[in-house]
Amino acid sequence: MPAAAAEERAPAESEISMSNKATRQAFGEALAALGESHKDIVVLDADLSKSTKSELFARKFPDRFFEMGIAEANMLGTAAGLALSGKVPFCCSFAAFVTGRYDQIRISVAYSEANVKIVGTHAGVAIGDDGYSQQGLEDIALMRALPTMTVVQPADDLETAAAVKWLAEHEGPVFLRLTRQNVPRVHAEGYQFQFGKVDTLREGTDAVIFASGGTVAPALEAAAALEKEGISLRVVNVHTIKPLDVEGVVAAVQASGNLAISAEDHTVIGGLGGAIAEALSANHPARLLRIRVQDVFGESGSPEDLLAKHGLDAAGIARQVRAFVRG
Repeated sequence: MPAAAAEERAPAESEISMSNKATRQAFGEALAALGESHKDIVVLDADLSKSTKSELFARKFPDRFFEMGIAEANMLGTAAGLALSGKVPFCCSFAAFVTGRYDQIRISVAYSEANVKIVGTHAGVAIGDDGYSQQGLEDIALMRALPTMTVVQPADDLETAAAVKWLAEHEGPVFLRLTRQNVPRVHAEGYQFQFGKVDTLREGTDAVIFASGGTVAPALEAAAALEKEGISLRVVNVHTIKPLDVEGVVAAVQASGNLAISAEDHTVIGGLGGAIAEALSANHPARLLRIRVQDVFGESGSPEDLLAKHGLDAAGIARQVRAFVRG
């Protein structure tokens, strides 16, 4: 039985906000705010509304919130029906649980091109002590494989709010991947979300690191540390993983010594690194280092220890990039 979990320019690294917020929290706040102007939005949750933060919408609009219980498959089918009836359903659960109902997503949502927004929170090993049963580690690979499905993973609260607004107005199935852990703000006030376009946060000439979600801030920290060692690292935030901005990816690699790195809290198979590899192999072959969870199951531990073990904290990213660039 799934249990609820216990919780225009980028600023320069020294300007990164210390006022952290989980992207799941930013999602809940943005959705509740959008409910005022978007009367067709409805929200479904699978007994996890306190954790996914959909409870913020439920408090304001109880007549448009549906508690479906611990039954993600039924929730997805219901959401598809609501979408095909003209509503805009946001379907919320942990990423591991909701994408685990793959058949319902594949047929009821993607194949039917139903306008369902699938929201998967608690992504990656960074959720910590709850362990593998609740760590979404294969979710991007699953969602990327589906025709008609869009995959979005924002880096901070500002990008999340902007992405949620875009989702509400976009027609078609979307998977939104969110963090349990707080993440620093890496964008400035007034940030504009540009769907399908990579977002360059830092210029660099020796190599480029493509990061998404919870790995964006550590990538920026690593870049700042490496600059002191004479390594100029470009940092690119990939908030839209599918469809990938192939042109933007290739241009960033060409401008950065033809050395590419990806960093993601996801299994090595089929995630952001896989998408980058596919794009480069077909359009601009280049050396690529993938910083990610290996082909292993997750485990229980503190978020800090797990990120360090998999080389996804700032120190781990810097160590691997240093060896890659100098090797």
